[in-house]
Amino acid sequence: MKRLITLLIITTAAFNLPANASELDSLKQKLQVTSDSLKGPIYTQIAAQYLGYDTVATRRMKYYFQTEALNYTMLALHSYSAYNDTLGLRTSFNALAKVYRSQRKFSQAKWFILQSNTISRQRNDTLNIIASLVELAAIKSDIKDYKLSMRDLNDALNLSLKTHDPKKESIVQVGFAELYRKMNDYDKAAIAIKRHEFLDDSLNQATVDSIAQVNVAKTIEIKKKDSILAKKKVYTSNNKRRPMLRSAKSATFPSSSLLLLSSSL
Repeated sequence: MKRLITLLIITTAAFNLPANASELDSLKQKLQVTSDSLKGPIYTQIAAQYLGYDTVATRRMKYYFQTEALNYTMLALHSYSAYNDTLGLRTSFNALAKVYRSQRKFSQAKWFILQSNTISRQRNDTLNIIASLVELAAIKSDIKDYKLSMRDLNDALNLSLKTHDPKKESIVQVGFAELYRKMNDYDKAAIAIKRHEFLDDSLNQATVDSIAQVNVAKTIEIKKKDSILAKKKVYTSNNKRRPMLRSAKSATFPSSSLLLLSSSL
């Protein structure tokens, strides 16, 4: 009976794969002709297709997608580990942490996100250090370890302020808002969300201003080019007229020797 249920789940999954099922089939076929040293990224791409399990309608389908995501991520992890690909390893750790957190397997989720954090620290990758700290804080808040969750978010906040990057701070403020909601401190959650929105608005305005400056610079450059072209046209036109004028003058006014001959006659 258990085998029959498993078979039914797999059969149902085959008919309910996302719109990019053809891409998934293509990736699986690609594995057959790819050397072992290059299979890691393909495993990761396949796992990414299944990581969209939140869009699946039924619980059984969601479980199937999560299982496949774990399977292919583990395959990717072993491949990256064999060739010491730290970026690939970090991507795998993040994916595993996501699935295990969704399955409420918090010990596993916490372990994998800590591995991701370690790699980011080794690479001095501040953005991903912050991202892993925010995720770690979320996992700890899931198990009501609010004090340690707050500590991780404060560490992330200090890093974002140290690097003077409002985009990073905005991510941290969302983490604070989620933590405060779980602590039923809705006033502080609202403050965190307002700060997040303010930072995002500032970033959007900065983007708009940057685009405007680029457009102004392009407009000035175009005008300069148009001015140069216009001057070239005038110069070319004048050069063409000068031979014509010289020709016209020679035809209208005879030389002085001819004038002298005419007068003697």
